[in-house]
Amino acid sequence: MTALDQVIGYLYNLQYIYSWLILIYVLMSWLPNVRQSYIGELLGKIVEPYLKPFRRIIPPIGGVLDISPIIAWYALRFLMKGLEEVIRFVAGLFGVS
Repeated sequence: MTALDQVIGYLYNLQYIYSWLILIYVLMSWLPNVRQSYIGELLGKIVEPYLKPFRRIIPPIGGVLDISPIIAWYALRFLMKGLEEVIRFVAGLFGVS
C-alpha cells in the first residue's frame, strides 16, 4: 500500500466516522431530551455546521419530515469521491503514486 493510498484511506475513514455522527445525531432527534444532553450538544456542534446549509435549501416535507441529512450524507460521499480524484490528479502531477 502506497502512502497515497494510506492518505486516501485515512480520509475515507474520517468520512465514515462523520457519516455515523450524522446518523446518530438524526436518530437522537427521535428521543426526547437527548439533544439537550452533553453528548447531544457535542454532536450538534460537530454536525450542525455541515447540516445547516442543506436545511436552508431543503425545507422539511409537510413541515415535519427533514430529509436534508440524507442529502447531506450523499453530498459528503460525492465530496469524498471528488477529493480522492483531485488528490490522485495532483499526486500524478508530482509523480507520486
